[in-house]
Amino acid sequence: MAKPADVPAHERRDGIDPVPELGLMIRQTPLTRIDGVGTAERTWLATGPDEVRAVLGDAERFSTLPPADTEADSRRLVQEGNLLQYDPPEHTRLRKMQAPEFTGRRMRRLEPMVEKIVSDHLDALERAGQPADLVRHYAQPVPTLVGCLLLGIPRDDHAELARNLDLSRSENRPREQRMAAGKAYMAYLTKFGASKRRHGGDDLISVLLHEQGMEMSDEELAGTVATLLAPAILNVTGTLALGILALLRHPEQLALLRERDDIVDRAVDEMLRYTSVVSTASPRTALVDVPLAGQVVKAGDVVLCSLLAANRAKCPHAEDAFDITRESSNHLAFGHGIHHCLGAPLSRLTLRVAVPVLLRRLPGLRLAVPAQELRYKSPSGIYGVETLPVAW
Repeated sequence: MAKPADVPAHERRDGIDPVPELGLMIRQTPLTRIDGVGTAERTWLATGPDEVRAVLGDAERFSTLPPADTEADSRRLVQEGNLLQYDPPEHTRLRKMQAPEFTGRRMRRLEPMVEKIVSDHLDALERAGQPADLVRHYAQPVPTLVGCLLLGIPRDDHAELARNLDLSRSENRPREQRMAAGKAYMAYLTKFGASKRRHGGDDLISVLLHEQGMEMSDEELAGTVATLLAPAILNVTGTLALGILALLRHPEQLALLRERDDIVDRAVDEMLRYTSVVSTASPRTALVDVPLAGQVVKAGDVVLCSLLAANRAKCPHAEDAFDITRESSNHLAFGHGIHHCLGAPLSRLTLRVAVPVLLRRLPGLRLAVPAQELRYKSPSGIYGVETLPVAW
């Protein structure tokens, strides 16, 4: 295992915050050469919000195919159905299939069911007794049920599916364990997709198959389900747990959110910006020479975009500023450009319901252990806290 000093600054954290080295980059330069990271001969780290937005928003000059020595090698590395690894026109085709299922109308239809899921798990949290792990009893099962509800995954399969997904993405686990969990996760989704082809339903995958099924292979369908489900579970789990932790660390903000229903949407966006659980966007490879931040990113160079750095750099004294009344953070937690997270409306819905209800139901909510004893996940994956013991 690499020592902390050997791990690049954008792949480390100080609790919820950037490490001091990344904080220094945020203040000093929006684009830094970090050769030796990954397989590319020349690699850049973009930390400025304008630079990150410019790279992520430019699908003509930057490719999101997995970095490799040749384009053919890049294409062989693509996971079928994974929108984050496709360039146009393949990306355009797949996203156009899925986008209609994330409309405001469908989210409004889901809201009563999300409210029921949240209420049921608050009951379970209270039954668990004090102290209880907020991740285990609330932050993980709520988004798991919501994501599986959207896709039509049977309730009996939720726990094992979420466990394999979490294990497959955990850098703190042995590689063999991660690989086995990842294979089990994809095997289930392949079987699930085949079942939906035969039986259908009124869920997102059934609708997608009804409208586009003849155009999608079994592998592409499984990859599509995996790409939709992972953010719905892992990203929201991380944001919900870290967002509550941020509120507990800023009691004046927590009290304000309890008092004012009108700032819930702002609070959710601030939690997304401040926690930035996807620390770094998928790498982009320059297809041509691109002038950027007074330098030239040459064709073949790889650019890593630090969403955490860009989100913290957008606000004065950003390392310390957690402000749920912020009118417009215009954050990049969901990415930018054609790869902006398709499931963002679902993530916002889940957080908008789960956070204020928790605070109203448990007015004495507090950490049950000293903050310095909390253990965090590796930021090279989807960031979060391993457990969050709370009392109320």
